[in-house]
Amino acid sequence: MEKTILIIEDEKNIVDILTFNLMREGYRVVSALDGEAGIEAHASENPDLVLLDLMLPKMDGFEVCKHIRRTSATPIIMLTAREEEVDKILGLELGADDYMTKPFSMRELLARVKANIRRREIDIVPVEPKVEKVMNFRGLTIDLNTKSVSKDGKFVEVTHREFELIRFLASNANQVFSREELMKQVWAYEFEFYGDGRTVDVTVRRLREKIETNPAEPDYIRTRRGSGYYFKA
Repeated sequence: MEKTILIIEDEKNIVDILTFNLMREGYRVVSALDGEAGIEAHASENPDLVLLDLMLPKMDGFEVCKHIRRTSATPIIMLTAREEEVDKILGLELGADDYMTKPFSMRELLARVKANIRRREIDIVPVEPKVEKVMNFRGLTIDLNTKSVSKDGKFVEVTHREFELIRFLASNANQVFSREELMKQVWAYEFEFYGDGRTVDVTVRRLREKIETNPAEPDYIRTRRGSGYYFKA
């Protein structure tokens, strides 16, 4: 079945380049030149993935991302010309699955588009998990049925990608994974396109702030210096 990509980007030349390359890969492409039109297009087209520019007229990319996440888990890749770490953290916190900084490699962008769509298809297939449906670790509960997390009985609001990351680490407790391995397992990126490893670091940092009593001395998600991250059972 043909997959639909929604491009929300105000630079027409970038829209044209993205559209040409995506259509050449067999995707159906819809575009919007401002934030408000992007929200309308998302509601009417129900795309399989959104490429979302950060700096948009009428409504910026952060607001568009927040609006989409209220009703949809559509994969979102943010496109930004800004390098500020706070922008990337905020984008991921609002629910973006990843970000790419302009200028970017078209080959890498296409690989990330394919990976995120594949990851989403895996997420929505009702596969019986090999682990228990509710995992409990020293006051932390990970519910695979509702895809929710709670700490000491209190609900913890996590994004889709944050849940997938903690689910994967907890399901493989005490096993150390490098950033590249996590990008492949959780983000579904192939090795040569595992993306900016800071995406993993930012997602881990945000999770720690939400579930750890002291994020500076984490009890659950720990770092093995020089190797990667692991979940301490």
